[in-house]
Formats: sequence, C-alpha cells, structure tokens
Amino acid sequence: MLNATVILAGLGRIAIEAYACAVWWHIVVAGFLTALVIGWRPARRLVGGLLCLPLASVSGCAWFFGNPFNGTVFALVAGLLGWLAWRTPGGAARRSRPWTIGLGGVLVAFAWVYPHFLLGRPALAYLWGAPMGLIPCPTLSLVIGVALIGYGPNSKSWSLLLAGAGAFYALFGALRLGVLIDLVLLVGSIGLGQQALVSARPKPGSPAAQV
Repeated sequence: MLNATVILAGLGRIAIEAYACAVWWHIVVAGFLTALVIGWRPARRLVGGLLCLPLASVSGCAWFFGNPFNGTVFALVAGLLGWLAWRTPGGAARRSRPWTIGLGGVLVAFAWVYPHFLLGRPALAYLWGAPMGLIPCPTLSLVIGVALIGYGPNSKSWSLLLAGAGAFYALFGALRLGVLIDLVLLVGSIGLGQQALVSARPKPGSPAAQV
C-alpha cells in the first residue's frame, strides 16, 4: 500500500489541478439546495440517482489522476447506490427528524468548505472550490448530509451502504492519513446508519411488530 505522504500528495494534486471542476460542483449543489429550500420535493428514485453523480465524479477523477483503488471503489458504490435507488418505492422525498436535519446540515456545510488540500490558494477559495465532487471525504459528506436531511431513497440497504463507505473513508483519512477533520464524516456516517436502522424497525401495533 502507498504511504500516507504519497496518498495525500495525490489527493492534493486532484484538488489543485481539478479546481475548476470543484467550482462547477459548487454551482450545481447550490442550485440543488436552492431548489429544495424553495419547495422542490424530488421523487426518491430521482434524488437517489442524482446523489450518485458526485460519487461517480470522484471515480472519474481518481482514474484520471492514477488512483485505481478509489476509482474502482467509487464506481462500485455509485453503481450499487443507483441500482438500490431504482428499486426504491416511488413517492416524493420528505424531511427527516430535527436531529438528523441538523447533523445533515453540518455535513453539507463541512463538504462545502472542506478545509484541506488547497495549499497555496487564498482561504476564500474554500468557499467555492473545496474538493467536493473530486475526492472521497468531502463528497461522501455531501451525499450523507443530503440523505440525513431526508432527501434520499427510503432504503435501509442504500443508507447502510453509504454509511459504511463514509465510515471507512473517515477512519482511513483520520487514522492512516492524519486528516483528523474527517472524523466529522465518521459522526455523520454513524448518524445515517442509526437513522436507517431506527426507521427500519416496525412501529408498535403494526402487523410486522406483532409477528
């Protein structure tokens, strides 16, 4: 396995050389969030597919910049999440409970200004060019944050797969690479996993609870 210095250098190269792509992703995400705020309620299948796009973008960047591991993992995760979203029952997405909305908001904000890998650029550059959609942790933070707010497929498998990917990259970033801010992603991943497990429990009085 490559050492931490080489991995960090590779991620930094993506963040710097694909900076224009990060700016584009900020514009797209800003439009998506604005639409949600003004009342757009997308179908669960649609939002599940949309949330796969930044993950697929990470895969593309990884392959282009010579990181086949991340390229393969994110291609598989994006593909599996897209397939699981397609199998989700229809209906519009709805907001979650207050605590998950708050945690989701923190994750989205964290992804938006992910404070790493833009060495040499002014601090304000993080407001519109943090590597969201380019490298794993900020991108997973974005997708998990949106899902926590409630705009994601109502699927236990979908949420647990996403939470597992987030937890893996958060722990790898914090423990292997020394990027301790990735622990924010770990908290969000745990929250999404808990949300999935709690929502999957049958409600008291339901037929499933009486079995």
